[in-house]
Amino acid sequence: MSKGITLEAGDIIATGTPVVTVFDEKEKPDYEGNKKVIDFLIEGGVDGILVLGSSGEFTGLTKQEKHDFFKFYADYTAGRTKLYAGTGSLNFEDTVALSNEVNEMGYEGAMVIGPCYYALDQEKIFVYYDTLAKSIKGNLYIYNFPARSGHSIAPETLKKLVENNTNIKGLKDSVSEPNHTNELMLAVEGHEFEMFSGFDDQFLYNLTSGGVGCIGALSNIVPEIWSDLVKSTKEKDFDRVMKLSALTHELMPLYDMDSNFSLLFKKLMQHRGVEVSDRAIFPYNQMDEEVYKKAESLMDKVIEEYQNLK
Repeated sequence: MSKGITLEAGDIIATGTPVVTVFDEKEKPDYEGNKKVIDFLIEGGVDGILVLGSSGEFTGLTKQEKHDFFKFYADYTAGRTKLYAGTGSLNFEDTVALSNEVNEMGYEGAMVIGPCYYALDQEKIFVYYDTLAKSIKGNLYIYNFPARSGHSIAPETLKKLVENNTNIKGLKDSVSEPNHTNELMLAVEGHEFEMFSGFDDQFLYNLTSGGVGCIGALSNIVPEIWSDLVKSTKEKDFDRVMKLSALTHELMPLYDMDSNFSLLFKKLMQHRGVEVSDRAIFPYNQMDEEVYKKAESLMDKVIEEYQNLK
């Protein structure tokens, strides 16, 4: 998307959901439960789903389990929504293999967070993504999440990567300082590049920086609000856009109520009538009841406010 919020036909203005994963008691994907989540999101109007992103609690899955889960998503959604795959693994060969596999399955591309634990400077970040891009046959999206990876891509590094690899199609920027997103967009100006915000409350900032939308986890629990926000933005109903954006801001405290917000979000989806297990990966599978009740009350309040907008 070009610099600035033009809202012309063909511009991508979208919300993608970094979807939660429903697990069984052995912490393996519950396929029937995940079908219910998929249907809830698609019926809620989301534009795309990021499978096994940060909200997807992917860390305990084997390479084969990830492959099988990606294949399940491709088969069950059957073109009903766009799919992105979180294929980042500590093992580089696994990352390459999974990235190629999801591109063959029809995903929009692989979205890859860099390796964690060992520090990466900008030279190593370039080498990692440059090698990855040249090793896969298909689209690559960079996932920049310094709070989880321990490193953050610099504008000049992204510029060099995009200039050297035509299959690097975009980036999800999960940063507390949104000006970083703006600096990245300035660095790739002149290139077709899809920049997504990773935090829900940066949606409008992302668009004004030339980005294309948001891949934020709140759409797991209120997909209809996010769908309405995107629709209202495309229709240039800016009075409604501001009101809907304010609702997403009201919900942001949910992220900090528990160390694993995925567990909380699954509980809140249950409250909304999605009949799935709220099982989370060990040791993140317990929560104080008072914390949950506070979150439930906040979500119910925002949903009521949304319903009163209509």
